[in-house]
Amino acid sequence: MFSHDASLEFDYGDETRARIVAESVAREVGEIDDDRSRTTIGRDGATVLIEIHARDVTALRAALNTWFALVDVAERTAEIARR
Repeated sequence: MFSHDASLEFDYGDETRARIVAESVAREVGEIDDDRSRTTIGRDGATVLIEIHARDVTALRAALNTWFALVDVAERTAEIARR
């Protein structure tokens, strides 16, 4: 049973950039998930949605740190590619 949840929303104001970020980080779903946490990623227009479900606070914190880092790398890479 997953008793801790977090919902992250990243708004890019541009559907193309949101799609690039979502597709980049979505590749990690299933690779990072384990018996202590599960993540789903979606996109609604220019907004990337990440839902994290965890069994305990430590697993939730670890998942949050991981997904924030992955989104940061995807954003920076998209920015470099845009230039």
